[in-house]
Amino acid sequence: MSAWQLVAAYFLDLAAGDPRWMPHPVRWIGSLIAWSETVLYPAQASPDQMRFRGFALWGVVMAVVFLAAKAFLGLSNAIGPHPGALAAIWLAYSTLATRSLHDESRQVARALRAGDLDLARSKLSFIVSRETSQLGEDDILRALVETVSENISDGIVAPLFFLALGGPVGAILYKAVNTMDSMLGYKNERYRYFGSFAARADDVANWAPARISGWLMVGACALMGLDWRAALQIMRRDASKMTSPNAGYPEAAAAGGLGVQLGGANCYFGEIVEKPRLGEPLGPITLKTYKRMIGLMYVSSGLAAILALFITAAMRVLS
Repeated sequence: MSAWQLVAAYFLDLAAGDPRWMPHPVRWIGSLIAWSETVLYPAQASPDQMRFRGFALWGVVMAVVFLAAKAFLGLSNAIGPHPGALAAIWLAYSTLATRSLHDESRQVARALRAGDLDLARSKLSFIVSRETSQLGEDDILRALVETVSENISDGIVAPLFFLALGGPVGAILYKAVNTMDSMLGYKNERYRYFGSFAARADDVANWAPARISGWLMVGACALMGLDWRAALQIMRRDASKMTSPNAGYPEAAAAGGLGVQLGGANCYFGEIVEKPRLGEPLGPITLKTYKRMIGLMYVSSGLAAILALFITAAMRVLS
């Protein structure tokens, strides 16, 4: 992918976000995963059979997404260079989520400002996997900061990283891996074995982007006048506390830079899960904290785009 196409896709995401009326490949991938699950999920099976069927689903989805992306770009280029370039930009843009992450989280913040806890819980349920129906304002704000910080890696840095390395096809394959994890990668009775391969594949795909995200957020803290030293210290100290090998890096960096503590008790599928504490409780998490988190997200996003351009240039030189 050329540098100018990457820049165009990045700024298109900032300008347009994810309009609900617009066709979106990631939603199509979600539908493909859901359909594949109805076909491959067995009524009864041993753990090994469940793992095999989950692996088969992963392979089918990846193959279909790869072939569809290659066919779409190939046909667009066959029409002409301009349609081909526009197709590449559109596909790349569809993998990025800076604007939509802001838009979705802002709806929760607006409901909190209006004092409407029920609406805030409802809006939050669309962007987190934890149960939200009983959350108070403090827990909603913590969830908001946690999901924005974690998704800096999943929704911004990782897609840009794979765009730079593998173009639109590489990025859309990453989104397929990430979407399968978000739909199947739970440790509950239904998905403990069936979704295990999807969860591990996502861990591998996000290993480098998560760590890059943490360092970019430290840099963003420095540019914003936040406590970048604390961001670095807390990331080094607390990132490995998480059961996920990746999620702790951006969350811990955010906790340190913002001077708050993240983690604690969350409810998933009716079960209370105590997540490790990240950072120090130097102050409460407020709507002002959320606003700083959004600023940190945008600056980190810009740094990630610059890094992606450097990787793109290096790839061209090496090729």
